[in-house]
Amino acid sequence: MVSRSYSNLLDLAYGGTPTLSQEKKRFPRVATVPGLLSEVEDDNCNSVSSDAPSSVSQERMIIVGNQLPLRVHQNTDDEGWCFSWDEDSLLLQLKDGLGEDVEVIYVGCLKEEVPPNEQDDVAQTLLETFKCVPAFLPPELFTKFYHGFCKQHLWPLFHYMLPLSPDLGGRFDRSLWQAYVSVNKIFADKVMEVINPDDDYVWVHDYHLMVLPTFLRKRFNRVKLGFFLHSPFPSSEIYRTLPVREELLRALLNSDLIGFHTFDYARHFLTCCSRMLGLSYQSKRGYIGLEYYGRTVSIKILPVGIHIGQLQSVLNLPETESKVAELRNKFRGQTVMLGVDDMDIFKGISLKLLAMEQLLMQHTENAGQVVLVQIANPARGRGRDVEEVRSEAYATVKRINNAFGRPGYDPVVLIDTPLQFYERIAYYVIAECCLVTAVRDGMNLIPYEYIICRQGNEKLDQTLGLNPLGPKRSMLVVSEFIGCSPSLSGAIRVNPWNIDAVADAMDSALILSEAEKQLRHEKHYRYVSTHDVAYWARSFLQDLERACRDHLRKRCWGIGFGLGFRVVAMDPNFRKLSVEHIVAAYKRTKNRAILLDYDSTLLLTSSLSTIPNVEAVGILNNLCRDPKNVVFLVSAKDRKTLTEWFSCCEKLGIAAENGYFIRPKHDADWETCISVPDFDWKQIAEPVMKLYTETTDGSAIETKESSLVWNYRDADPDFGFCQAKELLDHLESVLANEPVLVKSGQHIVEVKPQCIEYMC
Repeated sequence: MVSRSYSNLLDLAYGGTPTLSQEKKRFPRVATVPGLLSEVEDDNCNSVSSDAPSSVSQERMIIVGNQLPLRVHQNTDDEGWCFSWDEDSLLLQLKDGLGEDVEVIYVGCLKEEVPPNEQDDVAQTLLETFKCVPAFLPPELFTKFYHGFCKQHLWPLFHYMLPLSPDLGGRFDRSLWQAYVSVNKIFADKVMEVINPDDDYVWVHDYHLMVLPTFLRKRFNRVKLGFFLHSPFPSSEIYRTLPVREELLRALLNSDLIGFHTFDYARHFLTCCSRMLGLSYQSKRGYIGLEYYGRTVSIKILPVGIHIGQLQSVLNLPETESKVAELRNKFRGQTVMLGVDDMDIFKGISLKLLAMEQLLMQHTENAGQVVLVQIANPARGRGRDVEEVRSEAYATVKRINNAFGRPGYDPVVLIDTPLQFYERIAYYVIAECCLVTAVRDGMNLIPYEYIICRQGNEKLDQTLGLNPLGPKRSMLVVSEFIGCSPSLSGAIRVNPWNIDAVADAMDSALILSEAEKQLRHEKHYRYVSTHDVAYWARSFLQDLERACRDHLRKRCWGIGFGLGFRVVAMDPNFRKLSVEHIVAAYKRTKNRAILLDYDSTLLLTSSLSTIPNVEAVGILNNLCRDPKNVVFLVSAKDRKTLTEWFSCCEKLGIAAENGYFIRPKHDADWETCISVPDFDWKQIAEPVMKLYTETTDGSAIETKESSLVWNYRDADPDFGFCQAKELLDHLESVLANEPVLVKSGQHIVEVKPQCIEYMC
């Protein structure tokens, strides 16, 4: 098997013409109506971009998520369907930040299963009424996709839970992965029904659709595509255990902009790209970017906010005022601490309850005075682990209430029945402290909601007997492992696994002075009120527009198959090499100079061996036998090694050590282009390199006649890079008075005489 880089040379050597790839087909733009895509022949490259003027004058954003921001139920009377906007959906709320001049189209699944015979009518209704494009998934496929791959593999892994046994998430199931890819393909087809690729922006949300960017980029090479991950991104040590790790990374890199809630999540992603794909990132003028086949993939770090208008409208409801009055009377004379969490294994409900138990044991005076109200929302997943969390929570609450309760007082109130939104808001209003002890959570907006609700309004202040003009106060105890923690600098941050520390934090929140509580509340309120969901969406769109600004200035070619597809972007002046032109020129000319780089052209990248194979040597000999050809091989290898490897190529010219030694043919003498007086500096440089080689596993020294090279290609990439920087500084210091140049390259640090560098 030979690489394509020199398989064409084989054709040339035997006088043949390389086989051309078949003409590519592209998909046309489809502006408004859903339906099947038709294929049309296209003589251009497979970079798809319409030359016709856009049929859409208004800027459009296509928002793609696992679920549409709709509530749906079936009428029992006429068996019809009733749809309404889901005001709690983030995908709907972010629309406020996109501006009135931006048309928004949603693509996603419905929360209810629609029979196949009704799907066309439902799709037409949703498109016309809500500008929503539903993706209808067969029940079996949806189960494998959502409850299978998403909830059994991705969600646990992204929350740092490894499948160490079949009971912990289960072993990797290839059929679930295939279902995941199939669903992403269905979503891509739905986007294709409504996209105008020249004008529309596409914003994909969360881990359910991580391979969708590849399908979209394959259809339209210049699609304006953003992706935001709402879950944590794990460290490379965790992520690398995923069998399809590279497929997901490469799929995400087909986006123009990738968003994360925190720098930690972005850092983990960048580290994975470095360690698994060999990519490096740069920070330029405040923006982080990854170079990926000529494209710059931008990284966005901004936590999502909440919809403050929605919260304030609920705060103004008379039902909320009545509920606040009811709760005030119920907990009169008691300090309420509040927890609001889903009943799943990562929310740390049991750890919070244990901390409450510890608080009551250490500070007995709090018994009868402090109440922990824990609102437990239904888990989004299912399985035995959810049942275990629920059972443990009930048992712990029962134990605490039996030990510290008294008639008319339960230290822990566990609410596991569904609450209306205004009821939850009322609990926020009366709570003196909010506790979030999740062991891992992507963002968690509960603290943000709590801050806004504690700001209250005039009617609620009157209900609580507070001065409407007086300062507000609130306290937060938050886990350091949740996405909102970095933005809440006034909160008491805790390690939720440390029960004693959480209990101490709860006690500190209770005894803190009123003035301190007011200062912390004011600081949090300023941040939350100015960084709402509209701000987040507006900022993301602005960065997406900036990331896509150079699309039309570059020439793009799609390469690769399946999920390995990527787009190669080139400078506008770049012209793709025409094989027909090269073959014709080759046959027409009488004198040809052929320069081949050995290390990057004739070597198979999949092989560890650097020795040329028989096929490569045969190609070189065939080219050299033609009297019209002068063939030179250029390599960084030393002349002794190259002489041994290519001894059977009598007419092959060789430039060893990057041209320092030159031999026009096998029976000629080696020549040097420039004379170097001495190499005494090697006695200084080599001991220093040996020191770093001993302390850097995977590094080695390449001793050449004209230079010394320290190679760390097989070392840990991060440690090797740090050691290379140190070695560079060290060598520049000890060789300051020597006529040499010290420079770094790709996984190397090299020392060579200055005269050789100037010659090159």
